[in-house]
Amino acid sequence: MKMKACSQLFALIFLPLLLAFSVGAQSRDHLTPKEVELVQDAQVLDQRIDVFVKAMERRMIIITGIQPAQASHSNKPSKDADKWGELPKGTRAELIDDVARILEESITNIDDVSMHDEKNPLLAKALRQLAASATQIASQLTPIREQARSAEELSSLEQALENAQSIVDAAKKLPPPSEAEKSKGKPKKPKG
Repeated sequence: MKMKACSQLFALIFLPLLLAFSVGAQSRDHLTPKEVELVQDAQVLDQRIDVFVKAMERRMIIITGIQPAQASHSNKPSKDADKWGELPKGTRAELIDDVARILEESITNIDDVSMHDEKNPLLAKALRQLAASATQIASQLTPIREQARSAEELSSLEQALENAQSIVDAAKKLPPPSEAEKSKGKPKKPKG
């Protein structure tokens, strides 16, 4: 009899906790299936950070209604939709949470490469690129903080801003870009 009462008490106390945990574990993914494919395909750090930056920009378009500067110059929007899929769906709180989680995943990727190969020349490039995006995202999210519609949205905003700030702070610790970094991607001037 005592064993049955203990089992029932155990079930009454821990079953709701287990159910709450399993519901929380089934939260939405912060990347769309197409974005996940692009991340998996991007095995080089700077290319992977490019994917994360684009994924965040896609969410910021929905959150703020502002197109990024490079998107307005794109002459093949249908090709972009083919590659990236439809814009992500969700509430403003969910999209801000996506941005916070993508920033966190970006930090994790950079940290992982740094732990395995701290002299990797792509680390500085990727961190600078991510810091530029994080600065822009923070400037867009900061005014939204005062308009937060729920505790969940405010929590997501705070996490996104904290992640963005940690990226910017880390980038400030980098040495100045080398001449090789500065000249990469720039067309060479003809001699003479």
